[in-house]
Amino acid sequence: MASPIRDPAAEQLNDYKRKQQNEPAVLLTANGAPIGEKQASLTVGPRGPMLLQDFVYLDEMSHFARERIPERVVHAKGAGAFGYFEVTHDITKYSKAKVFSSIGKKTPIAVRCSTVGGESGSADTVRDPRGFAVKFYTEEGIWDLVGNNTPIFFIKDPLFFPSFIHTQKRNPATHLKDADMFWDFISLRPETTHQVMFLFSDRGIPDGYRHMNGYGSHTFKLVNSKNEMVYCKFHYKTNQGIKNILAEKAADLSASDPDYSIRDLYNAIAKGKYPSWTFHIQVMTAEQAKTLKWNPFDLTKVWPHKEYPLIQVGKLVLDRNPENYFADVEQMAFDPAHMVPGIEPSPDKMLQGRLFAYGDTHRHRLGPNHLQLPVNCPYKGISNAMHYQRDGNMPIYNHGGAPNYYPNSFNGPKECPAARSPPFHVSGNVDRYDPVDEDDFGQATIFWKKILDEPAKERLVQNMVGSLCHASTFIVERAVRNFARVDVDLAQRLTDGLRSCKIYINALGKSANL
Repeated sequence: MASPIRDPAAEQLNDYKRKQQNEPAVLLTANGAPIGEKQASLTVGPRGPMLLQDFVYLDEMSHFARERIPERVVHAKGAGAFGYFEVTHDITKYSKAKVFSSIGKKTPIAVRCSTVGGESGSADTVRDPRGFAVKFYTEEGIWDLVGNNTPIFFIKDPLFFPSFIHTQKRNPATHLKDADMFWDFISLRPETTHQVMFLFSDRGIPDGYRHMNGYGSHTFKLVNSKNEMVYCKFHYKTNQGIKNILAEKAADLSASDPDYSIRDLYNAIAKGKYPSWTFHIQVMTAEQAKTLKWNPFDLTKVWPHKEYPLIQVGKLVLDRNPENYFADVEQMAFDPAHMVPGIEPSPDKMLQGRLFAYGDTHRHRLGPNHLQLPVNCPYKGISNAMHYQRDGNMPIYNHGGAPNYYPNSFNGPKECPAARSPPFHVSGNVDRYDPVDEDDFGQATIFWKKILDEPAKERLVQNMVGSLCHASTFIVERAVRNFARVDVDLAQRLTDGLRSCKIYINALGKSANL
């Protein structure tokens, strides 16, 4: 009987075996001593107690008890791959970053795509934003472009981020996902409306990671060789075409293949079907930023493409799977603060908050020397990278006898004046500004009226109703009132859908859950 045809992921161990040309290596302890027997532990007689001197057991078990590291607080489950970024169009008039220096230039990259709210063992096909992070190994150091598969986000002030993520996680009393937590926060913060509509649209469940776009999401700043600056947004459009999964099929896959997206990416690369994305930027001058209808640094809004068209830059190609998931993907650490000369932060509040938060969580999760791990190491592109940081846990590269203080008289590393950022002016009264006067619904209205066709509108409403119906009625009512500010038709459809679930509301007054 013929063996069933198996995909590359299923055949991984057989592939490894076929590639081994020699006899199996000698089995060693972690300190390199050969192991004479690994069939049984060392005991006093066949039924006797174990001996404390059984180093083969102690060596294995002591490491095993420490194999897990803290999973990411968000984006815990994801897939990773490696490839390159190739410049196809000249943007040196906007940025002096060497990664863009010439057409045809290739830079190694690592990419990690992920779900956001679930744990490491959760299903890939849940309704959730998807992370899309790109690590560029440039000759000027690591550039981490850390974004999502949507160009916007739920909130615009990082002070709300811990609370928002708590609503995506588990109720601390019941340890269950809680619709009241989610919709209470969403309905109390109307700036979430735009992203919530993305989330409950068809794009809320992409068909794997190859068929979704990526975005840097935030507003950044580009600086050219003349120290002239423009504001910028990064976009990477999938060349495989946008494909999404409808809710019913997604639920089936959550049960039958919870690792659907990881498997799909691995198998595509293993079969030579290398996924790629076309890399673009949008640019805006400082003068244009002053007159834009919306706050250009507001992460809950997009820059209209008609006024700020996409400018093609290059392409991202993934052509290599990780050799070891833990080493290459689980330990992969992205930090939005990792920029290179020619790419700088903007006043985007959410970006400013992430400049601290990501590096801080990596130092907790992986340790102070996580940038010396091979997958994160900038030394791939910089042969003599030097700084004055020393010691801590596992300093793999500790700079030998070089001085560990600055300034010094002993040929220690010195500054690079060409990397200096141009000065910029800031002013204003220091206060805690709640952006209550900003338009939280205008772009959501455009999304409803001009982006979605009728079948997509119906699916969005069904998806929202399916989630809202589990929340307390006073929260449902508040949420529907918010959606009425997007479009009265949307609110009416939600009301009708909720009525079919035996939830009767008056978005302007009393309600009863029957």
